[in-house]
Formats: sequence, structure tokens, C-alpha cells
Amino acid sequence: MSVHCVRMALQPVNRRSVPEDVFSQIVTEVLSGQMQPGESLPSERRLAEVLGVSRPAVREAIKRLTEVGLVEVRQGDATTVRDFRRHAGLDLLPRLLIQGGELDVAVVRSILETRLHNGPKVAELAALRRSPELAAQLNEAVRTLREESDPVEQQRHALTFWDHVVDGADSIVYRLMYNTLRATYEPALPALAAMMADEVGRPEAYRRLAEAITAGEPAAARHAAEELLGPATRGLLAALDALGDNR
Repeated sequence: MSVHCVRMALQPVNRRSVPEDVFSQIVTEVLSGQMQPGESLPSERRLAEVLGVSRPAVREAIKRLTEVGLVEVRQGDATTVRDFRRHAGLDLLPRLLIQGGELDVAVVRSILETRLHNGPKVAELAALRRSPELAAQLNEAVRTLREESDPVEQQRHALTFWDHVVDGADSIVYRLMYNTLRATYEPALPALAAMMADEVGRPEAYRRLAEAITAGEPAAARHAAEELLGPATRGLLAALDALGDNR
């Protein structure tokens, strides 16, 4: 076989893998409550028959389900569903946010509450642990935010600002949490543009936070973050409560 053919054979393909499809179907069943904690999955052979896939594909999917905390596999026993609320990690958050084509209001509320709680603490840590280059990064993020007029792009610049703040906090747990929250939040930027306009349209609030962080003033940084995040977050929470009342 020629080198050219080998290279062509190694090109990635634009399609989902069979194990991923199996994994997604079972995740949907578990998260929707169709499969309850303690319930046994069908056997590997039965799943392969029902789904029309190979047993190795089912085995790989179950391995992934185990890794994310959705099922438990015991040697010589059935594979059982676990309570994801007790055993799963943040990587499930994007799947929880939208179920059946609809936003889960309770999940949105949890994200907003986490944002309001974590943001000030991350800002405080960044003020304590700031790196020499953090000031320039924050100033540049504020400058680009100030010059931007598109509400969706403003949100992206605001996310970049917080990226730098999280880096400044030098906490791997907050970094991983932020990564998940950003990945969950970013696809919804256009839908959130109107609601977030009051926050991302206030570059001076970001500037005050940047100044407190770079000056090494943890208490001022926490206060500035609360002042920045509080109004929009509380407004969104109130809107969610009203939405829940109307359902």
C-alpha cells in the first residue's frame, strides 16, 4: 500500500461512533428517569440485539457509563443504574441542561447560583495569588469589552475576562468547574443576550474588579465581583421563578 493510501486511511471521519450512540441513549434514559437507581440494565447481549450493534460497542459504552458514575458493574452480577446526583460529575451538566429539547429550569437555576457564589471567591483568590502578567491580561479584556457593541460578542469577551480571573486564582477545582460551566453556557449566548446586556454592557464594573485584583486587595475584589455579577444573576433567577410559577 502506498504512503498516500495509508494517510488517507487515517483521516478522521465526521460521524459519531457506535459506542457514543449507545452511551447517549442510555444516558438519556437514566437522566430522564426512565431508568431508576438500582434498576438493572439489560444484559450486554440483549442490549446489542435491541440496539442493533455489536457487543464490543455495548461494552465500550458501559465502560464510559461507569466512568461518569451512571452505572455500577459488579463481577458476575448485573449492571445497575446509580443515582447520578450522588455519583456523577460536572461533565454531565450540558446533558442535564437540555432534555427532550427543552431547558431544565432547575439546572439553569443551579448554574446561576453557582456563578454568583463562585465568582466572588475566585476573584478573591486571584487578588491573593495574581501573577505578574495578570494585570495586562485583564486590562486587555476590559478594553475589548468596552469597544464591542454586539451583545453576543460582549458575552464572549466577558468570558475571556473571567478566564483570566480563574487562571489568576490558581485553583484546579475552580478551573475545571469554570470549564464545565462555560461549555454549558456558551451555546446559549444568543438566547441570553438580552438578559445579560446589563451586565456585559458595564465595562466599568469589570475595570473596577480588574483594579482590585491587580492591586492585591481580596476583600475589594470579592465586593467588586458581587457588584458585577449580582444584579443580572438575581434578575435571571427572578425570571426563572416567574417562569416556574406560570407552568
